[in-house]
Amino acid sequence: MGKAGRDWGQIYSIYGVDDWQTPIFLLIHAIFFSILSVLFLVYFEPTCYFFQHFLPGPSAARFAAGFTGSVTALSAVCLFFAAGNIFYSAVSFHWEMAQRMVNAVSDWSSVKHALDLGCGRGILLNAVALQLKKSGSSGRVVGLHPTPTRSLSTLRTAGLEGVQEYVTCRSGDPRRLPFSDNYFDVVASAAFVHTVGKEFGQKTAAAAAERMRVLGEVVRVLKPGGIGVVWDLVHVPEYVKRLQELKMEDIRVSERVTAFMVNSHVVSFSKPSQHFVGPYEVRLDWRLNNLC
Repeated sequence: MGKAGRDWGQIYSIYGVDDWQTPIFLLIHAIFFSILSVLFLVYFEPTCYFFQHFLPGPSAARFAAGFTGSVTALSAVCLFFAAGNIFYSAVSFHWEMAQRMVNAVSDWSSVKHALDLGCGRGILLNAVALQLKKSGSSGRVVGLHPTPTRSLSTLRTAGLEGVQEYVTCRSGDPRRLPFSDNYFDVVASAAFVHTVGKEFGQKTAAAAAERMRVLGEVVRVLKPGGIGVVWDLVHVPEYVKRLQELKMEDIRVSERVTAFMVNSHVVSFSKPSQHFVGPYEVRLDWRLNNLC
């Protein structure tokens, strides 16, 4: 079986689940509500009798008991679905999306430097490295994550995938990327940019400004003619608008896909071969960021 066609068991055995507490939390509550809905069904008549103490007449009590039991059962179904979706999105679907992102770049053989912004456990990072290896490229991919302790576990997965010679990892602030201008042929990021600035609240102007700083940094470090590919949640329309302001070319947005119980899209774009930085474009943003 090929790398792209592997089964979910192989993927989970290599990468595990990062935020496993969330699906477990949802699963426990789903089981609780399932048991509660069964108890409503088994003890329906005693439940109706209980409601009669608070409602006028037996018909109102039966309606209240039936409605409560139905809501409880529906809550259990929703919680099971949420737990399953988050568990699937975290690794298996993440791997599928990584393959789509890799396919957005037509020629990997000419790629010398690639960046995975917010590399996490290395799913996209290793997908890029596998593509470099497959194309016979001598290029390398850098995985950057804001957590310094992440590198060792990420490099371990690269070793399991057999691409450790194509991968390096380092920590850094995504709002002030520790790379020079026009350095990378490809910059990719999977389900990460939306997490930047979350300390300000996802829907605040401050958080939106932080995300736009990250996008400006992506453009800054990308070579003229280079390709950017971002898969992210919720805020994709903001990214498209910002990329248009930065005069990026060939901006494409994929169809909507549900991941982590919300809408997500892949945005791909290219940096113009002749990209002149004006007074309100990328470099001014970068300098302001470094002064903050």
